[in-house]
Amino acid sequence: MFYSRKAIRPVRTIDGSCNQGRLCATATLLALLTLPVNTLAALNLDETVRLALVDDPAIKAMQARASAISDAAIADGQLPDPKLRTGLYNLPTDDFHINKEPSTQLRLGLVQDFPRGDTLQYKQQQTEWMAKAELANTEVTGRKLVRDVRRNFLELYYQLRAEEIVRESRTLFAQLVDITQAHYGTGRVSQQDVLRASLELARLDDRTTRILNESDKSRAALMKWIGDAALQPVDDQFPVLPNPPTKDEIASALAQHPVIRTETAKLEASKQKIRIANEQYKPGWSAGLEYRKRFGDDASGNSRTDMMAAMVTLDLPVFPRNRQDKRLSASILQSESVELNRDDRLRGLKQMLDTDYSNWQRLGERAILYESQLLRDASANVQASLNAYQSGVTEFTTLMRARITDLDTRLSDLRVRVDRARAQANLLYLAGEKP
Repeated sequence: MFYSRKAIRPVRTIDGSCNQGRLCATATLLALLTLPVNTLAALNLDETVRLALVDDPAIKAMQARASAISDAAIADGQLPDPKLRTGLYNLPTDDFHINKEPSTQLRLGLVQDFPRGDTLQYKQQQTEWMAKAELANTEVTGRKLVRDVRRNFLELYYQLRAEEIVRESRTLFAQLVDITQAHYGTGRVSQQDVLRASLELARLDDRTTRILNESDKSRAALMKWIGDAALQPVDDQFPVLPNPPTKDEIASALAQHPVIRTETAKLEASKQKIRIANEQYKPGWSAGLEYRKRFGDDASGNSRTDMMAAMVTLDLPVFPRNRQDKRLSASILQSESVELNRDDRLRGLKQMLDTDYSNWQRLGERAILYESQLLRDASANVQASLNAYQSGVTEFTTLMRARITDLDTRLSDLRVRVDRARAQANLLYLAGEKP
């Protein structure tokens, strides 16, 4: 669907120059606006993927979470903030006079806590592994986005091309309706043939409506990623995807798939948690330094000497049964759970590979069969049926059946090629294609 191009001549003076610059600019703009719209705005698969990746909120959110966890890892490796302690001690309660009793003191001190063993080191490493897991999960989201966008675009392409095929067939069926009505007037065909032709034409209209409904849903799905760009016309050329590696190459690389790397990072984080639990059997401790101000004078009339105090406090993990032992046991079980989940995810990827690769190969064989034989035979069958019908050799039902078979064959050929491309998109997701 193109707009016609019209020649627009700017207003010129006698010497051939533009009379006004504004008129020349307007003429140029109008000339550009009359170019074929579909040529300028047709949406292809690569452009759709690019638009989806430009500003995807899910990927940006994961990147922000990964950065946040990385910052948290640095904080987790630091000692807790020191504590300031101050207070007035041994103040008499009869008159609250600070110079009356020699034991009255104003104390000002700092206390620093030191967690048990190497807890800080392992806690920092645990958070770092969680950041790596989030980064790998970000790559998973990007690959899924590319896969899903490709699959939705291919489905939209199928619906649009299927609509064209059905509309072309509708024109032929409309001609058959006219022919049968004319032949019915001469008594060559029965009323049943006229009704059958009208019925098939109505069924084509219903199929067109269903196809349009599916294409609307496919565009709505694409709008999730690319917004109003999904409303643009779609390129007529069949979408081309990169060729996937061999099955063995994909299988050998599955262990490095970001889905597995995400689970591996979670497993390493859980191992750090086990190390943290082991460190809880060691005593934690804190150190403090305190300055003590004394008030009043001694018996000789001299000011009392101020004092200093140094203190060390130790944790005593002497009852570990219901605390340290249970935390260690819980950490070990959780780590085993994460490892088993990783193995299950790897099995799932291998199943996807077996299914999609077999599907891709078999659909390729079917596509070759359609191209080399089925499409040609269906078209030849229509022509032969038409010649036989015009010669009065065969019935109208045979001609109608041949037309329907040809339509179904063309739609099936398109469906096979699109489904094969969708399976190819799945294989590229598994192969580790980086968006």
